[in-house]
Amino acid sequence: MWFASALIGLREGLEAALVVSILVAFLVKTERRHALRWVWLGVGVAVLLSVGVGAILTYSTAQLTFEQQELLGGGLSIVAVGFVTAMIFWMRKASRTIAAELRGKLDEALDVGPVAVLVLSFFAVGREGLETAVFFYSTVQTAQGEGGTTEPLIGFSAGILVAIVLAYLIYRGAVRFDLGKFFTITGVLLVFVAAGVLGYGLHDLQEAAFLPGLNTLAFDASAVLPETSWYGALLKGIFNYSQQTTVLQAVAWVAYVAIVLPLFLRPKKKATATPVAAAVKE
Repeated sequence: MWFASALIGLREGLEAALVVSILVAFLVKTERRHALRWVWLGVGVAVLLSVGVGAILTYSTAQLTFEQQELLGGGLSIVAVGFVTAMIFWMRKASRTIAAELRGKLDEALDVGPVAVLVLSFFAVGREGLETAVFFYSTVQTAQGEGGTTEPLIGFSAGILVAIVLAYLIYRGAVRFDLGKFFTITGVLLVFVAAGVLGYGLHDLQEAAFLPGLNTLAFDASAVLPETSWYGALLKGIFNYSQQTTVLQAVAWVAYVAIVLPLFLRPKKKATATPVAAAVKE
């Protein structure tokens, strides 16, 4: 699960870090540094809230019965899939215009007052944080089923750390790349990750007896592609592969990829690509 966790951490972390970079760069460039403290306060509150939600979801379910844990885990996994799906389509649309939109909103917030600046920065970062918290819970549930919980934490931490470093380098002008291409590549990978999480969530709901078909298998590949092998573990970590997949899981996985991937890859209206560093500095 480390790869999926790292990818989510990188994607969500970079979105949040880029948002902060754009807000800070705008304030510095327009010589309104006095408002920076309100931006950082809003970011700090958003981070604390996200960490708190993740901790509550992850560590407060120990007293639940097995069926209740599976029901909650399955439901939140499906919610996480919805978040990730919305995220990749939102960034597909907004990657070229996000800087201008944020600068416009911040300019309006500055006219209103410090509280408006705090609220703007809180919501700009908090959305990604709450999405990450829900997804973190779903991946921890998967890891617990495999006997451990450290891989998701390591993956998320590594992804977020890389995102922060990249955002800083972008802010300093040391790195320039096409934001649209970056989010397209990670978006394609996330489609497959989300499909795997969807399948796992449905399996949890089947184990909770909320959905039927737990013993109706589409295939059993434990003899030829066991999860304990290195290649099985790789597929498990990237795509949430299950050696024993129910018909419902298989149908949901195929349907999700068949619908979401073509929609995500459909041609966009031609527009001039904006390097990330330029978008932050403008």
